[in-house]
Amino acid sequence: MDLFERSAGKRSEPATETAIEGTLERIVFSGGGGEFTVARLEMAGQAEPVTVVGSLLGLPVGARLRAKGYYEQNPRFGRQFRVVSFTELSPQTQDGIKRYLGAGLVKGIGPEMAARIVARFGENTLRILDERPERLREVPGIGAARARAIHEAWSSQRGQREVMVFLQGFGVSPALAVRIFKRYGNETVARVRENPYRLAFDVWGIGFLSADRLAASLGIDKANPVRVEAGVRHVLVEASGQGHVYLPRARLTEEAGRHLEVDAALVEPAVDRLARQGEVAIEHTGDGEAVYETGLLRAERAVAQGLRRLLHSRCKPLPVDAERAIARYSKEAGLTLAPRQAEAIRRALALPLLVITGGPGVGKTTIVRGIVSTFLGCGRRVALAAPTGRAAKRLQEATGQPAATLHRLLEWRPAENMFGRNQARPLATDLLVVDEASMIDVRLGADLVAALAGGTRLVLVGDQDQLPSVGPGMVLRDVIASGVVPVVRLDEIFRQAAQSLIVTNAHRIHDGELPTFGEPPPAGPQADKRDFFLVKVEDPSAAALLVRDLVVERLPKRYGLQPGDIQVLTPMHRGELGATHLNQLLQEAQSAGAEELQSGSRRFRVGDRVMQLRNNYDKDVYNGDIGNVVRVARVERELVVRFDEREVAFTSDDLDELALAYAATVHKAQGSEYPAVVIPLHTQHFVMLARNLLYTAVTRGKRLVVLVGTPKALAIAVHNAKVAMRCTRLTQRLVGE
Repeated sequence: MDLFERSAGKRSEPATETAIEGTLERIVFSGGGGEFTVARLEMAGQAEPVTVVGSLLGLPVGARLRAKGYYEQNPRFGRQFRVVSFTELSPQTQDGIKRYLGAGLVKGIGPEMAARIVARFGENTLRILDERPERLREVPGIGAARARAIHEAWSSQRGQREVMVFLQGFGVSPALAVRIFKRYGNETVARVRENPYRLAFDVWGIGFLSADRLAASLGIDKANPVRVEAGVRHVLVEASGQGHVYLPRARLTEEAGRHLEVDAALVEPAVDRLARQGEVAIEHTGDGEAVYETGLLRAERAVAQGLRRLLHSRCKPLPVDAERAIARYSKEAGLTLAPRQAEAIRRALALPLLVITGGPGVGKTTIVRGIVSTFLGCGRRVALAAPTGRAAKRLQEATGQPAATLHRLLEWRPAENMFGRNQARPLATDLLVVDEASMIDVRLGADLVAALAGGTRLVLVGDQDQLPSVGPGMVLRDVIASGVVPVVRLDEIFRQAAQSLIVTNAHRIHDGELPTFGEPPPAGPQADKRDFFLVKVEDPSAAALLVRDLVVERLPKRYGLQPGDIQVLTPMHRGELGATHLNQLLQEAQSAGAEELQSGSRRFRVGDRVMQLRNNYDKDVYNGDIGNVVRVARVERELVVRFDEREVAFTSDDLDELALAYAATVHKAQGSEYPAVVIPLHTQHFVMLARNLLYTAVTRGKRLVVLVGTPKALAIAVHNAKVAMRCTRLTQRLVGE
């Protein structure tokens, strides 16, 4: 079969939702603080109990419930009912009440005590607990103190379940209801009724639109000031997700009014109210007002102040002559440094702050090794870090010295929601080298500079022409643009790197020139020595199937790669050549039949490549981290993912933090390198086709880059040098307004 032949794939059919009713006969497993439960449900007219799985927070054995969901066939456990939502019903018989109370859910009531209480009050037992708890003293063995303790425990559990019923009555899923209850506890109903929009900012997984629907159900109209204020905050949050640190007030007002479908006259006073409350900050600029989330303004100011402090700090001189150090390193490494490489090392030895920037193949790694070697040779302490685990691992391999992610270096403390390394407890190092600095956003930048003591040298290494950070800001680009911080720009491609079409084409793309491709390969599985080529396919559906076949069969056979060595990088999530559809195709091709864990429409299997979608400080995994599913726990119903050398467990209700990563957007691939990348390029991606995006995608490949699509789309990307500018003011702050 030819390398570029295509074959069809298949898709799974959606499940049909239905409703069932019964009594919990047994709880097989409960984990994640009640976020995931496996139980057996007795149903009238059925000889055998039904296995139900899902979020059943607070329901004990003996509870009656009406559940909505769907039946599914689990490869290991057989037929089971997946709960989407449920409503608790009161037990109907004395036996049911006895089992319900004696299940251990209410502190102070075991099976024996439950039997005594029910013997005294019969079918009125639950009403007595709710309305006349003092009558519990009529039961032998229960005094005043014990009656109060039982009532408090009962009220707590009852309140928890009432919250669940309340939220589900407004269409909130059990999984999200659990999160909301964990955030607010028994105050949930009062807080949600007072301001349902707080959910969008306090609880992961609930966005503004969901909160808005809940608010409408509670009778809050469109022009309500609470809604308008929440809409303004939402627009700022969305803007930060697009990289903006602030929005001009006029733009914010216009976008919020359009989004909320209200007059801009209602938005203006809402901005001022939020400023008085401290939720936003307004800063006067030369051409209007800039509106920030308060934390982002503090972060941007902190980055500027921290960098200026470093610039003016006095570092202890190294006991070595720079020229001799450069000569010694050149001899030990067996190479001749180019003038700018030598200049970079010379300035790193002398200055407190330096930026080294340049594209692939220009010798950044050689410089870092020379700097690190010289400092260590002088007996100085050196720390190496990068924003992602993969980038840190590459840095460690390149230098032979330990390297960490910035979060680990700065010692993130989840319980305290802060870094352990800060201004009060700075890093104990004489030199910090940070690679892939283009990925540093303004928040992380603020924490980084705060953790550097006076006299510590900082060297930032990165490529300013790559896509900026996923988070708000474009710190590296702004620092370079300010002209305040010393910068060494490397642009000479070295001979060995120049032999790679990946490197030469990356620089051609950077300069606005179309890439070149080698001659077509001769026949034979190992005959193709090119590392960069374009496969022309006009039809998007055919291109998607070709991407799948290249990853799964063609490229592994011809280049001796494993499918796991190949990363698909696409400009967008949506469309036939978007990450979502390509992940479905690749998952079916690579992990069909493997043990899986499913929650709603999310399905992950053993062997799947997955990506973390948010910073989860409790699990110590961060937005953009990539791992592999290594197992599905048999009893606990957990998904175990290996990130680098660590294994992290996810319950079925944590799955919204993960996404398949056979295919990823180019933005999510920053800081990573792969043996091979396959890049779909089609006019279907028109709005995202840009030079810096293509440049970033191409520079992710180490051994092989394959473009799949149309020459027209390639030309559009290469010639579109427009960079979506972000609203930041770091450059102005560094220069000094």
